[in-house]
Amino acid sequence: MSNRDEDDVELDDEEDELAQDGGNAVAGTSANAAKKKKKKKGKKKAADVKTDAAPVEKPASALASVQSQSQTPVSANRLLSLFDSLAKQGLFEPEKEDKTVLKPTQEYKFWKTQPVVKTEEVVDVDGPIEEDVPVSEVQQTPYKLNDLFEWTSVDVNDEAQLKETYQLLTENYVEDKDAAFRFDYSREFLKWAIQPPGWKKQWHLGVRAKESKKLVAFIAGTPSDLKIHDSDRHIVDINFLCIHKKLRSKRLAPVLIKEITRLVNLEGIFQAAYTAGTALPKPFSVCRYWHRSLNFKKLHEIGFSYLPRDQTMAGMIKRLKLPAVEFFEAQVPGTRAMQEKDVPQVKALLAEFLSIRCDVYPNFTSDEVKHWFMPVPEVVYSYVVEDPETGRLTDFYSFYNLPSSILRNEKHNHLKAAYLFYYAPKGMAKDLNRTTAIIRDAMIQAVKNNFDVFNCLDLMGNDRFLEALHFGKGDGQLNYYLFNYRCRAVRNERLGLVLQ
Repeated sequence: MSNRDEDDVELDDEEDELAQDGGNAVAGTSANAAKKKKKKKGKKKAADVKTDAAPVEKPASALASVQSQSQTPVSANRLLSLFDSLAKQGLFEPEKEDKTVLKPTQEYKFWKTQPVVKTEEVVDVDGPIEEDVPVSEVQQTPYKLNDLFEWTSVDVNDEAQLKETYQLLTENYVEDKDAAFRFDYSREFLKWAIQPPGWKKQWHLGVRAKESKKLVAFIAGTPSDLKIHDSDRHIVDINFLCIHKKLRSKRLAPVLIKEITRLVNLEGIFQAAYTAGTALPKPFSVCRYWHRSLNFKKLHEIGFSYLPRDQTMAGMIKRLKLPAVEFFEAQVPGTRAMQEKDVPQVKALLAEFLSIRCDVYPNFTSDEVKHWFMPVPEVVYSYVVEDPETGRLTDFYSFYNLPSSILRNEKHNHLKAAYLFYYAPKGMAKDLNRTTAIIRDAMIQAVKNNFDVFNCLDLMGNDRFLEALHFGKGDGQLNYYLFNYRCRAVRNERLGLVLQ
């Protein structure tokens, strides 16, 4: 990331589509479907398209490019992942395979101006594209807002401010094109997601209306340490960019992104990792979503699963039933919820597993292990397996809760989706049966906690257990990018980066 002013840079059609992706590519609507719709109805102005943030025609900085081109699509892609094709199981209506390919970098009017890996470039050596600049060269004063608005640092430890942040996101964040589904991040999830060790209040950036003092926009940044092959980098993740629906023509998003860029740069951070469902110059890794139905009857009733002609409802429920579900008992002996005393051993298990299995992964500190994996009700679920003879932990697994509101269904108003987070099996990368066993137990724990679907990406070697556990291959692809950093290509099974 840099603090360069790019106000004269225009986005081409593809990046314009990407800015709109938050409102289009959700709830079973692929990017290709959005393009078809666009052709039928004619090109809309960006400000007229429903998204979770105001479209950004001219991002003004490197971090702006990261956010506008990644965070909105990331969220949309997560929601898409709940409902896209389960062709292998015959549970969801199949979508056409996404055939999006990278164009030559020169055809990306915006990205060709940024420090990203070019489409034509083959990376043989890792390292920064542009060197970091001294903090003294970063703009020291806030960017100017429209006279109707003012900057605010949102204190999510204050219940009133946390409530208004939750309300802003609940009413204005990502929803599908038919306004049938919308993310429903809980207040507890928000605090967990944006307050990891090293968090900064000034990175919880908001915009208020001067007259009413109402919170009308929000964006959050969090620090992270990433292992990239043989290098360690301190980076930032940006999330929860949200603009009130009625203000999406006021160009709040560009200046909001410029200001979070400035605040991040003031801390000496100039790189970022980000993901997107859209192909841009140039991903260092590409993953795919897989899904496991846990509550087929409910998914059928909300209209996103269908009953195969040769199956009855009872037959499908029996087919997808997990062993031991009646008693909600894990099959691996010694399984229990993670406790604070487990932090050192969980840290060691994760460090060993990730270093064996992966080329790009987080370097978790003890404090980060405690924050990200200590169980929080209805937010993150973590379990360990303890050897009864030695008292040592042999396994660890976790998943988190990312639900959505169902807006137009008479019977159901909430969809509960579990996402596989990090894990470390006994025997590490060597014992496939053990890995399969603990992931099966993770799904049993999810059923116990009333989840409807269990999702994961085919990274960290997950592809080894997906078919054995009756996951269905989804159509949603997730492209991984590093901004202002060249990274040698990483096969999806060698990637260990799971973003919330």
